[in-house]
Amino acid sequence: MALLRGGAGAWPTASRTAASHKPTAEQEVAVTVFRSGQHLALQAGAGTGKTTTLTLLARADRRQGRYIAFNKSIAAEAAGKFPPNVACRTGHSLAYAEVGRRFETRLRSPRKPAWQSAAELGLSPKTELRIGDRTVTNKGLAYALVRTVRRFCYSADATFQLRHVPVLRGLQEESLHHQLAQFILPYTRKAWEDLQNPAGGAMRFEHDHYLKMWALTEPTIHGDYLLLDEAQDTNPVLEEIFNNQRAHAQLVMVGDSAQAIYSWRGARDVMTDFDGEQLALSQSFRFGPALAREANRWLTLVESPIRLSGTPAITTTIGPAESPDAILCRTNVGAMVAVMQLLADNRRVALVGGGAALEELAIAAGQLKAGRRASHPELLLFSTWGELQEYAEFDPSGQDLLPLVDIIDEHGVEVILNAVRKLSEEHDAQIVVSTAHKAKGREWPCVQIAPDFEPAPSEETDAHGRPVPMPILPEEARLAYVAVTRARRHLDPAGLTWFDTHPDAPARPPATHRPLPGPEGSVGGVDVSGGYTSPWDLLGPPPAH
Repeated sequence: MALLRGGAGAWPTASRTAASHKPTAEQEVAVTVFRSGQHLALQAGAGTGKTTTLTLLARADRRQGRYIAFNKSIAAEAAGKFPPNVACRTGHSLAYAEVGRRFETRLRSPRKPAWQSAAELGLSPKTELRIGDRTVTNKGLAYALVRTVRRFCYSADATFQLRHVPVLRGLQEESLHHQLAQFILPYTRKAWEDLQNPAGGAMRFEHDHYLKMWALTEPTIHGDYLLLDEAQDTNPVLEEIFNNQRAHAQLVMVGDSAQAIYSWRGARDVMTDFDGEQLALSQSFRFGPALAREANRWLTLVESPIRLSGTPAITTTIGPAESPDAILCRTNVGAMVAVMQLLADNRRVALVGGGAALEELAIAAGQLKAGRRASHPELLLFSTWGELQEYAEFDPSGQDLLPLVDIIDEHGVEVILNAVRKLSEEHDAQIVVSTAHKAKGREWPCVQIAPDFEPAPSEETDAHGRPVPMPILPEEARLAYVAVTRARRHLDPAGLTWFDTHPDAPARPPATHRPLPGPEGSVGGVDVSGGYTSPWDLLGPPPAH
């Protein structure tokens, strides 16, 4: 494993970098359109200074505004940047003020395992459900119950539906999933009744529960305009609340459709279909032209409406790196492998988000190794360690679990647990490991892509007996785009080298400092054929190069 030169601290954020520049033509157009009072969707590519742009909008208008952030830390940071006429909140904080405060006692209650909640709702601890050739244990059923309620809370639906029941490993067939749903749904309705009672207690109460309750009241958010950040990762429940304010407030959503990577938890890209003026930010202040060209290959693959331009004054190189500041992995298992290798090399390693997820996965694997069923959602349908070994080695859909099996077979569970507990804090680490999901919004000088981004091999072969590459799924391409755009000075794309020879991969464009063309009908990297306005339509032609 490569060693690190210097510390692992993140580079200054793109928004701070952008703030030192004169507003771009695209930013000036966004201000002009905003001041006209039109509803607006602003596609902001990686490192293009979206927070800076939003503050430009707010400072250009004295009306009362609301900024709705993805999480509490983003809202707190934004509060120090926006003018006093803009209140910075999260959707949950708005819901708490109206509904959640009634459930404060339940929010402070201790953690409760899912099986105990299910038992209090009438699901016997001895219950098991045979579906096809799989047996779903009581703990598996309890997990599905809790997940169903959570997925309902993410949705815009007023009642529980079959689609809210999670699809479990081994039960992907529609008929098998239907059997699971028919069993689970009656219990979820009882769970929702319990959750709506401030004096209840069968279910562990979570913040998403009162957000859903608030949404069902069809609330009004008071303000002359609303700014919705990270719109591409908005859950349908918040999307519905936001869009319902259209009659009395100007709506502005900002995000990057190519960074929509949370569909697995109910989020969907709400920007593409938004009824309003469509603009974009394509000038990245995070990295130079070379990395912009690499990012644009992924943007082409996911049919993004924008193409990025790098900052010519920033030199960003691409190639092998002996000393990355961060290693980005596709999965938690991949992160576990990277952490183990680095610790074996006596590196001080930090894991973004902490080691709890890896610890839970290792404990669950240990349960299987000891002959007990695991309660972890990734492993709950396996009855023995041997069954998991066979699935990971021979089933294409289980390839992501093979590194977990290999590392536990080689080192044992206790070695992994001891390693995870040796993780350092980021400020004291030599190198940072992160999943691409947790790296979103972060950046480092030098980033290396881990090998677990390589797709599973296809069972289909060509005339020469070579495996035919599987198509690249859009969600995987978006995750790769997020990963490669975390680098500022250097990118080591080691885990993505397969992309160069994949039939789906666009050709690497030639080196140029000019903005790369977007899709057909675009100007300056901004698509105008599908409703996106070119900045030059309002501000005149671009300056000569």
